[in-house]
Amino acid sequence: MVEEETAKRIEELVKKRVEEELEKRKEEIEAEVLRRVEEAKKIMEHQMMEEMERRRQLQLEEEKKREEEERKKREELEAIMAENNRKIEEAQKKLAEERLAMVEEQRKMEEERQRLKKEQEKRVKEEQKKILGKNNSRPKLSFSLKPAVS
Repeated sequence: MVEEETAKRIEELVKKRVEEELEKRKEEIEAEVLRRVEEAKKIMEHQMMEEMERRRQLQLEEEKKREEEERKKREELEAIMAENNRKIEEAQKKLAEERLAMVEEQRKMEEERQRLKKEQEKRVKEEQKKILGKNNSRPKLSFSLKPAVS
């Protein structure tokens, strides 16, 4: 029973001393807890800032990539348009050349037709002169009476 009483008193004394020590160091412990909380808070804030910066960088990279793709598409479309314009110009030039050749051919045909018409008119005129005997175009016929030979 004495041992129990002693153990009980020792336990009460230890408990009392722990409470006194805790009371003495309460401010120190609270300050340490507060310091650790602040430190953990700073670490979390730092991690959050790093994560936000990483996400921002990712967004910037994606935006640059998207802009680069749009630029490439725009350049491809411009190249296609330039090629199409070049083909259209070539086709128009060829068409103009063909028209010019056709007009030239028609002119030559008209000149030839005019030349043939003039030649035909000249031949007709010559034939009419021969028929009419103008400009000594027909040999003169001479008629003479010969005495009758009996």
